[in-house]
Amino acid sequence: MIDIKPKEAKDRIILALDVDSIEEVKRLVDLLKDYVGFFKVGMQLFTACGYEAVEVIRENGGKVYFDCKFQDIPNTVEQTSINIMKRGVDFFNISATGGSKMMTGVVSACNAFAKKIKTEPPIILAVTLLSSFGQKTLTNELGVEMNISSYVFKLAQVAKESGVNGVVVPYTDAGKIKQELGESFIVVCPAVRPTWAMVNDQIRIVSPTEAIKAGVDYMVIGRPITMAHDPVAAVKLIIAEIEDALNK
Repeated sequence: MIDIKPKEAKDRIILALDVDSIEEVKRLVDLLKDYVGFFKVGMQLFTACGYEAVEVIRENGGKVYFDCKFQDIPNTVEQTSINIMKRGVDFFNISATGGSKMMTGVVSACNAFAKKIKTEPPIILAVTLLSSFGQKTLTNELGVEMNISSYVFKLAQVAKESGVNGVVVPYTDAGKIKQELGESFIVVCPAVRPTWAMVNDQIRIVSPTEAIKAGVDYMVIGRPITMAHDPVAAVKLIIAEIEDALNK
C-alpha cells in the first residue's frame, strides 16, 4: 500500500482527468505528473478509454485513483475490486450506501488477494454523498429525514467499522470525522475550487484553504487545472495556496 498520508502540498492534489481521449490523458499526465499526487480515472474517462488510461498514467510515473463508486451485491463488488487491483491502481472507491456487508467483503477480498500475490493492498475509500446533492435532494427525493451532515457522518462511521481506509466527504464534515473516527482515517474532499475558478455543476464547493483548515487529507480538483489556459501555472497557484494554509 502507498503511504497513506501526503508528505508534500502537491501530494494532496488528486487531478480529475474528466476527458475523453488517450491523447489528452498523455498530454495532461506528461505536463502535470510532477505537480500532483494522483490522477483520477472516473467514469467518463474509463468508459471512453478503458484500462488504457490507467496504463498510460502508470507507465508515465503517475499514481492512479480509480473513481467509479462501485455498488452492487457483495460478491460482484469483491470480484470487481480484485480486477481493479490487478491493474495496479493506488486508490479506488466504493459507495458507502452499498452497506457494511459489501464494504467488509471488499476489504477482506482485497487483503486476501494482496497476500496471495505478495503485494500491499490499495487504499479503499467509501463515497458518502455526491457533492451535487443538497438537503432538498436528500430529503425530498431520497426520503432521508436526517440533516445532510448527520447522514454523511453516519455513513462514515459504518465505513470505518467496515475496515475501509477513509471516506470521500464534503469539507464541512472533515473536522468531526477526524475528531470522532481518528486522524489516521483518510478524508478526501471533492468539489475543490480555488477562489479564481468557476463553480460549474457542484453545489457544495470549497477552496483549498478551507479544505486544509477543515482537516482534509486529499482534495479532488479537475477543471480549474485541466481547462486552464496554462495548467502548470494553475496547479502551481493551488500548491502555493495549500502550502500557505498548511503553514498557518
